[in-house]
Amino acid sequence: MADQLYSLNDIVQMKKSHPCGENRWKIIRLGADIRIKCEGCGHSVLIPRRRFESKMKKVLEKHEEQED
Repeated sequence: MADQLYSLNDIVQMKKSHPCGENRWKIIRLGADIRIKCEGCGHSVLIPRRRFESKMKKVLEKHEEQED
């Protein structure tokens, strides 16, 4: 299995924009299904991982974890 290009709290761009006009999505849940949240209107969508990987265009911002 290849390394993931994305992780939790990353901002990704999808191939099609959301009906609100925004094309930036935040990954808020990872698992067999992936939940993404529109950065424009806040609507969240649950998509099967395989479909998400085919619809994702690129990672716009990587989330950096803070160490205490």
